[in-house]
Amino acid sequence: MFARLARAILGTSNDRALKAYRARVPAINALEPAIAALSDDQLKAKTPEFRERIAKGETLDSLLPEAFAVCREASKRVLGMRHFDVQLIGGMVLHEGRIAEMKTGEGKTLVATLPCYLNGLTGKGVHVVTVNDYLAARDAEEMGRLYNWLGLTTDTIVYGKTDPQRREAYACDITYGTNNEFGFDYLRDNMKYSLGEMVQRPFAYAIVDEVDSILVDEARTPLIISGPTDDTSDLYNRVNVVVAEIAKDPANYDKDEKNKTVSLTEAGNETVTAALAEAGLLEEGDLYDFQNVTVVHHVNQSLRAHTLFARDVDYIERNDKIIIIDEFTGRMMEGRRYSDGLHQALEAKEGVTVQPENQTLASITFQNYFRLYPKLAGMTGTAATEADEFAEIYKLEVVEIPTNLPVARADSDDEVYRTAGEKYEAVAGLIAEARERGQPCLVGTTSIEKSELISDLLRKKNVPHQVLNARYHEQEAAIISQAGRPGAVTIATNMAGRGTDIKLGGNAEMLARASFAGEPAGPEFEARLAEIRREVEGSAAKVKAAGGLFVIGTERHESRRIDNQLRGRSGRQGDPGASRFFLSLEDDLMRIFGSDRMGGMLQKLGLKEGEAIVHPWINKALEKAQKKVEARNFDTRKNLLKYDDVMNDQRKEVYAQRKSFMQAADVAETVAEMRREVIDDLVAAAIPENAYPEQWKMDVLQSRALEILGLDLPIVDWGREEGIDETQIRERLHEAADTTYAARAANIGIDRMREVEKSILLMVFDKVWKDHLLSLDHLRQGIGLRAYGQRDPLNEYKSEAFNLFNAMLAEMREETTRWLMQVDIPANAPLPSPEPISVMDARHPAPDSGDPLLGYDAAVGEYGAAAPVAAPRVAEGVDPNDPATWDRTPRNAPCPCGSGKKYKHCHGRG
Repeated sequence: MFARLARAILGTSNDRALKAYRARVPAINALEPAIAALSDDQLKAKTPEFRERIAKGETLDSLLPEAFAVCREASKRVLGMRHFDVQLIGGMVLHEGRIAEMKTGEGKTLVATLPCYLNGLTGKGVHVVTVNDYLAARDAEEMGRLYNWLGLTTDTIVYGKTDPQRREAYACDITYGTNNEFGFDYLRDNMKYSLGEMVQRPFAYAIVDEVDSILVDEARTPLIISGPTDDTSDLYNRVNVVVAEIAKDPANYDKDEKNKTVSLTEAGNETVTAALAEAGLLEEGDLYDFQNVTVVHHVNQSLRAHTLFARDVDYIERNDKIIIIDEFTGRMMEGRRYSDGLHQALEAKEGVTVQPENQTLASITFQNYFRLYPKLAGMTGTAATEADEFAEIYKLEVVEIPTNLPVARADSDDEVYRTAGEKYEAVAGLIAEARERGQPCLVGTTSIEKSELISDLLRKKNVPHQVLNARYHEQEAAIISQAGRPGAVTIATNMAGRGTDIKLGGNAEMLARASFAGEPAGPEFEARLAEIRREVEGSAAKVKAAGGLFVIGTERHESRRIDNQLRGRSGRQGDPGASRFFLSLEDDLMRIFGSDRMGGMLQKLGLKEGEAIVHPWINKALEKAQKKVEARNFDTRKNLLKYDDVMNDQRKEVYAQRKSFMQAADVAETVAEMRREVIDDLVAAAIPENAYPEQWKMDVLQSRALEILGLDLPIVDWGREEGIDETQIRERLHEAADTTYAARAANIGIDRMREVEKSILLMVFDKVWKDHLLSLDHLRQGIGLRAYGQRDPLNEYKSEAFNLFNAMLAEMREETTRWLMQVDIPANAPLPSPEPISVMDARHPAPDSGDPLLGYDAAVGEYGAAAPVAAPRVAEGVDPNDPATWDRTPRNAPCPCGSGKKYKHCHGRG
């Protein structure tokens, strides 16, 4: 009650923020006459003037009114568009590092030009992040005309660009690109071997378009760059044959659709065990015995593929590939792959070529990536429902910007039917009815399968229509832009076409481009454009008279934001419009998350076939169900972030250390310190504190000194000397190692040795970091089981991750020392270094994959083998040609078989 009273008197926090922004608008408008009086050259000269003032210490905030006025005037002259006052407010919100919630059609793309121009003046770089390559290229081209006219440089970061092209794009004042490309470039940069190869500059300011989609929907899973592991495609195919039969009987497994998990029942275990044994896939013992752990992994992933993932809903098969469909936008996600073997299981299920699995080389979550920016802002049509999450995770405040004109859309209550068939018949009937009166319809669906089902119904009723889903991704913008034509019927998967404005009557420029045979420029094109504009104006009047764009939702989405986005496509800039959602008791949301009371209530009301229930209470009950799902997804994202935060400190330390190695003129002091620490560790392990001489393990120390340092010293004899102590032994080892190393450096050449040191240090650093990431993956997969022992999995993960990190640093010191003490570099041989990174595989894991740290693949590569160098010598008594002697190989030494792997990962495994 007191809260309501306070809001009534003082207004909401949003009202107070808007009041402060509105107070600054008159100052910008007051400058308009003077700015408008400037010639083109005088207006362009404002950019160098602003830069000079910034260099003298003037702040961006003090420049804001004048810079916004200049940008608005330039927009009028170059783009033919003048910013509304509410767009100026949106620009201020973005400049201050907040989220601007602006309804569809309010011109968010134009709003972003204001803070982009102002912050671009600093020369530090502004990143504008969009949801796909098309929008990045479109916005950069259209808004780039304005920036270039004002003297700022603009470019894009899209898939397929080379490193030199990316470096050039990042050097621009304003850079457009997708969240994945920015994130993967950050990870790739931290895998480069010189500062000159890196493409990104230090981060300054980012504006995230469709911020809810990028920072919320896609943030449930991390970006991962990975490289190939051993090929097990045959095993996937053989396991698939067994599981395909098992999956036909629901008695063999328990499926939880709500949490997207599936597990074998006791009966299923017995059936699978027998079938695997018969197929020769099971070694002796039970299915869950240690030796069968790989087979169990394949069975679990194959079972998930058969029971939780549906063709044409979660993925499609095209050109001998399985292509993932984004659950939020319905778009194909080319190049992305589910991880942990799930994608391979789907390939086996659909009978396409099974690609090799991958191992993590670098990883980061969107939360931690975007928190690297000192100033971050966002814009979208729907952010208020996730305001708490933006505030808690990103420290971003949401400001709801009022529309330029009042919203005239009529939103009807939902219609609920008993069955999906009745619902779709009602939808088809309403579409046919609307089309007869010339009213365009935008029909939203949740999957390809359902969009094609409605398409079939409309074909039977002879209703012309366009289908926009992942199958026709290339035509997305062209189709959605004409959804406002009189009588047009467009069926769109979820938010396909998001970012493209639907104008009543159609999009004149796109129609003109489509109808023009030659290059869309020159007098002929302008004449054609003017003609089409007149036609579109007449069509727009007809559409408005018919009621505007009719948005029809065929199902409620798990998230209210997606429904609001669909609804918001209608009623732009004060246009008339309507929206209505159709549901049935068979819909996934109703079936999985809806309360039993809702179903019972509808049954008691005695629904007859073809009848619908329409009541505000139904909307409230559905909203509660959606809130439950949103809360669960928020928990998933928070959980992911908690685990990634544990690793984030390690990642930042590793990347900072790696960069310092590259920046250093030489790393001689670093490798010398490592060598001293390795020797100290060897001595400490062989001579425990307060141990008697007879307890010293001098034979082990002698063997390890030979293995790691390449020093064949009589250490056992040293231990027998009268009065010798640990300090003297350590000093002798230091002296011998330093003398040997100095002689090697003199032999190779001091300058060349400095290059070798840096090259090997970075190579080893990357190798142990990659192994560490794999260890963390394995740790994460099983850590949840600690809860059964009444221990907090997160605390256990923190503790063990810290221990693993220390072990990684110790291994790095040891491996670096081993290589530098023993590697032979012929005079003219190339330095040891990895091959260039090839674009091969990166991942942005699948939402709801059971474990948020597991996921799906997309775009980089694995380091190749080192250039020709002599391998460290094998331990004494080990003959590479005699496998009987291999058991004497130290666990961390290269396997004598020549595989290149460590002995513990090869013939010493188990």
